[in-house]
Amino acid sequence: MRRLFAIMAITLVPQAALAEPAVSSFELDNGMRGVVIEDHRAPVVTHMVWYKVGSADETPGKTGIAHYLEHLLFKGTETIPSGRFSEIVAENGGQENAFTSRDYTGYFQNIAADRLGLMMSMEADRMRNLTIGDDDWQAERDVVGEERRMRTDNVPAAKFREQFSAALYLSHPYGTPVIGWKDEVEALTKEDALEFYARFYAPNNAILVVAGDVTPAEVEALAREHYGVIEAVELPEHVRGSEPPHLAERRISMTDPRVAQAQWMRGYLAPSYVTAKPGEAEGLVLLADILGGGTTRRMQRVLTQDTDMAIYAGAYYSGMARDHGEFVVYAGPKGDTSLAAIEGAVDWMLQDILENGVTEEEMARSKKSLIADEIYSQDSQRTMAREYGAALTIGLSIDDIQSWRSRVEAATAQDVMNAARAVLNDKRSVTGVLKGPETKKMEAAE
Repeated sequence: MRRLFAIMAITLVPQAALAEPAVSSFELDNGMRGVVIEDHRAPVVTHMVWYKVGSADETPGKTGIAHYLEHLLFKGTETIPSGRFSEIVAENGGQENAFTSRDYTGYFQNIAADRLGLMMSMEADRMRNLTIGDDDWQAERDVVGEERRMRTDNVPAAKFREQFSAALYLSHPYGTPVIGWKDEVEALTKEDALEFYARFYAPNNAILVVAGDVTPAEVEALAREHYGVIEAVELPEHVRGSEPPHLAERRISMTDPRVAQAQWMRGYLAPSYVTAKPGEAEGLVLLADILGGGTTRRMQRVLTQDTDMAIYAGAYYSGMARDHGEFVVYAGPKGDTSLAAIEGAVDWMLQDILENGVTEEEMARSKKSLIADEIYSQDSQRTMAREYGAALTIGLSIDDIQSWRSRVEAATAQDVMNAARAVLNDKRSVTGVLKGPETKKMEAAE
């Protein structure tokens, strides 16, 4: 329903009303960049600090350290006792959290606009003054271990996706899980965390994003007061591992007695928004939507409606990354439909696009859908802050973000076909299947 309203907005509202939010930026003397997204609809702000470091920057053998350190930052500093950070945010009516990805680590608070200075003072304090008690580091490592058990080890689909990602990358650290491999997480120490913290947590490796009921002048003044006094550090030269040419398709098969619904998935190594050629990322975004963006798209229509072969089917392009993107198609067979039959049907659809391209009707529908989603995302202050923070942290610009809509609108069916031909190469792919007991029985019978 919300997408319908957004599509109606595109059709009925003057283009001036669909303008991007007012966004400005500044840079402090210590190298920290600040970005302000004005949103005066309510007297609240989203305050975010993004560090340009993630799991792909970890030392080999220390996987999970970026995420582990994220947890430890909620402990104490020399001025804020352990555990008080979150309590102070809550006492002031705010909410806070943090996240770690392959390329970045972020911390945020949603709070009343008049509390922004307090949030900055606390976030600036833990940028360089973290203290880790002797009990804290072991207890928090146990918390991370339990998180891994609950979210990955005890969830067959999550374990399957972890193995799938590891198979997609031959060398690049994107193939390691953000939460880390179990044995390596269990071996992390307080010294590991503090060494990683000292190397990467600094103002000249961070981006401040503030969205909400503020002015650029207010934010810059507060940033200079709280963040501007922190000295820059000499950042280490850190080169991530490269990804060698892929010369052969790979396949993985995983069986788990807890799996009731089999899954089929294929992933292709693709360019990211940062590394893509002009028009290539937009072509991949549209290709993913045309294949699997909704109930009327090709994979859903053919597999779940016309043939009744699958319970679900779809596709997505994951391009918000510094080094590599991924293009993925997936489906879940229905009833006695075999995984081989699902794969054959998907192969047929992909080959049809490679040979015949996409229609102008499909292009128009997907453009409307994608732009509608983008417009609707502006209704969330936190979403706006997160979109700008993620894009800027991996190396995109404000102009890259704000021109996305016009680039999608300008994309052609030929752009989609060019992107498909460049990416849908079996030698750059991994095909994976997740099976349960019933799947194994059906395969044996066949």
